[in-house]
Amino acid sequence: MTDPIADMLTRIRNAIAANHPRVDIPGSKLKVEVARILKEEGYINNYSTKGEGPKYVIRVFLRYDSRGTSSITHLSRVSRPGRRVYVGAGEIPRVLGGYGVNIISTSRGLMSGKRAKAENVGGEILAQVY
Repeated sequence: MTDPIADMLTRIRNAIAANHPRVDIPGSKLKVEVARILKEEGYINNYSTKGEGPKYVIRVFLRYDSRGTSSITHLSRVSRPGRRVYVGAGEIPRVLGGYGVNIISTSRGLMSGKRAKAENVGGEILAQVY
């Protein structure tokens, strides 16, 4: 697999399209951090890790409202292996006028675009969520 982050986002998009309550994703530290940011920003209910050792799974519990509409309407990869997208602290774009979130890989770890702007640190934009 060339791009495991794109695979994670695609699995979440497919689970939302099929109205699944949860989705299992092959685990890595970076994917756990992406799930943590999605939980902090309120796009998923929760996440947990199942199994031990190198072959573990991240179980992501998706969030829906009372009508069955997902809280995630758009989930896309910005920086790909073929085209990396880096921004400085002052150049971090707003997503959907501030309603959405960028997931940014910085020198201080993975964080949302709002937090990266507050901490005055730039990095690679991994994904956009709204």
